[in-house]
Amino acid sequence: MGVIASANHLLNFLAPALFLSLGLVLCARCIQGKIPQVLAWWCQAAINFVVGGAVLMAGLWWFGRDGKIATYAALVVLMALSQWVLVRGWSSRA
Repeated sequence: MGVIASANHLLNFLAPALFLSLGLVLCARCIQGKIPQVLAWWCQAAINFVVGGAVLMAGLWWFGRDGKIATYAALVVLMALSQWVLVRGWSSRA
């Protein structure tokens, strides 16, 4: 496999984490409204992307192949938890 094919496989492997991280940040902005954010949107997206990439890599290691529904379910749950922590979801807002 050449360099271009390897890069294409890596990008396709990480695409769910990338799009979910951007979607989480955008949805959090819409839901929270004008509440001041602790971190910039790109920083939240980057942290979520790293978490998502780690989950996908762990799923590949655990199951031995990519594309298992259990891996994608863990991806959604852990990235949502990461976004909740990033926006301090536990604090009460007035």
